Amino acid sequence: MVTPRVPGCRESPGEESGRRCSSSSLQPRMLPTQAESVIKSIIREIGQECAAHGEIVPETLVAFMVKAVVLDPSNGFNTDRTLTKSDVQKLVKLCVNRLLDSKNPSLDTIKMQVYFDMNYTSREEFLEEHHRVIESRLSSVSREITDSRACAREELESLYRKVVSYVLLRSGLGSPTDLKIVREATAALQSVFPQTELGTFLTLSKKDKECQLKELAMIVTGIRLFNRDCGKGGEGIDDLPAILQEAIPATTQHVDSQLEVVQDQAYRYTAILEKVAKNPLMGQELQPYMLREALYNVRQCEIFLQVILPVFIALSNLWTSFQDETVLISVLSNLTTHLEPFLGAHDLFFPEKVMQALLDGVTVKTDVCRIKEHIEDRVNAADFKKLEWLFPETTANFDKLLIQYRGFCAYTFATTDGLLLPGNPSIGILKYKDKYYTFNTRDAAYSFAENPENYIDIIREKAKKNAELIQLLELHQQFETLIQYSQTKGVDKRYIKPITKCETGTQTDTHLLPPTIVRSYEWNEWELRRKAIKLANLRRKVTHSVQTDHSHMRRENCSQVYPSKTVGTQSLRDGCSRVPRPQIYIAGLRGGQTKATHGLKVNLTRAVDET
Repeated sequence: MVTPRVPGCRESPGEESGRRCSSSSLQPRMLPTQAESVIKSIIREIGQECAAHGEIVPETLVAFMVKAVVLDPSNGFNTDRTLTKSDVQKLVKLCVNRLLDSKNPSLDTIKMQVYFDMNYTSREEFLEEHHRVIESRLSSVSREITDSRACAREELESLYRKVVSYVLLRSGLGSPTDLKIVREATAALQSVFPQTELGTFLTLSKKDKECQLKELAMIVTGIRLFNRDCGKGGEGIDDLPAILQEAIPATTQHVDSQLEVVQDQAYRYTAILEKVAKNPLMGQELQPYMLREALYNVRQCEIFLQVILPVFIALSNLWTSFQDETVLISVLSNLTTHLEPFLGAHDLFFPEKVMQALLDGVTVKTDVCRIKEHIEDRVNAADFKKLEWLFPETTANFDKLLIQYRGFCAYTFATTDGLLLPGNPSIGILKYKDKYYTFNTRDAAYSFAENPENYIDIIREKAKKNAELIQLLELHQQFETLIQYSQTKGVDKRYIKPITKCETGTQTDTHLLPPTIVRSYEWNEWELRRKAIKLANLRRKVTHSVQTDHSHMRRENCSQVYPSKTVGTQSLRDGCSRVPRPQIYIAGLRGGQTKATHGLKVNLTRAVDET
């Protein structure tokens, strides 16, 4: 049940203080139990008002509507203050009016969401519940068998018949009241567990008895199925493969046809809203908000049908648990059928003739066509230094990312007054605050990336005015008090981180860090004890200035030596000597005024010590 968090009720200043919005006196600050009591009284009052007008409304739908009305800013409720009695009366009146509006596509969408949310479960959860019901039905029979203390022959025979009944009930292959089926099951059981073995069976513990009963049921079931295949038995066993072969295609075809119808309606409403967005004068003549609510209605039905369809695809591949699948397919088929009544309101406002007139000159495009138009326009990640963009070739789990707003373009929805256009992941997925957004065009992606918070706030405010958008666009985290029932049972599947791919190289050094060997470490416990005892003994010893031969090497000694000098010696030296060269000058050899020559010899040779 969806429980809205409505503040406590109090009287307005002009009213008597003794009158309250509930039977008990409520303070402005109430305990959780008191607030819950007030909420339940409001829901009960709204339900009674609707019942008085001939409309039976489930409490879950009423609770959802209360929260939707309180969230809508146009209604003037402030959740930060205590509601007065007049506020409660106004809240009840608004909720009753919306719940009784049978021609409102928005109400149909909310009813569809509540119905699907309360009735749809995953295949595993449904089968788990189905098996739990079977176990509860068999518990009484199993208890009678395991608690039996039979001794007489008649008691043992009665106990054996109970074992046969248990085997038939657990297998589900025939009724335990049919005499032919009971005889066949008894013969199969006697072949593996004769009546003479009951004595040994009764000596077992209760847990062992239960395990043996389950094992006997499986063995007998296998024997009967084998006999049926051989044509020697199998009384009361349905041909489950044949039943599923006929039921699965028929149900899948029914879902496909419904899905095709709602998709076609969604495409047509989208085309009309695009036409209205381009022609403001046309929007004055029509009611664009009704068109948007009709679009939300068919889109929600499309999403639910797509959720149901994969179950049938998986169903056709399973041939082991035929009984479980038969029950499951009947439930899903019933669920699909009950979605049809929620699609009637928008047909009253926009019948086929009106739709044909509005579609005049407009090309109705499918979601696939819209994606193909801009499949080549991709975002250049280099244009955004602070934002991360994901692409198919760089992200391993690209198709498994949880896209915000069910994959619809956030920018288009925010700027075109609520138009739903499918986003194109090939353009690029924007990762912003650990959430992922897709866009229908590259320009839309660039515009949204400039100021994401602005567009997110716009979408949040639109969801407050149209409560069906909270589930349609999966905005439950922004409105935590309206988390859908199906999400509370499987929260772990709602978030998947992207696995990006890139080419990298690494190198590991041989010795990255210097060795850190602690020489004083000792792993031997006895060695540690020996050291501890030695230290303990030292506390009682007196230190003397006595040195022995065994201890002199254990004390710290220091000595000083002169460092060696670098010296050199020469044993042989290469040398040389030179005598002066004789230089003698004779003057007067050229003659003079006289005929006789008189020479003068001058010795210019230097002394030996001057060389």
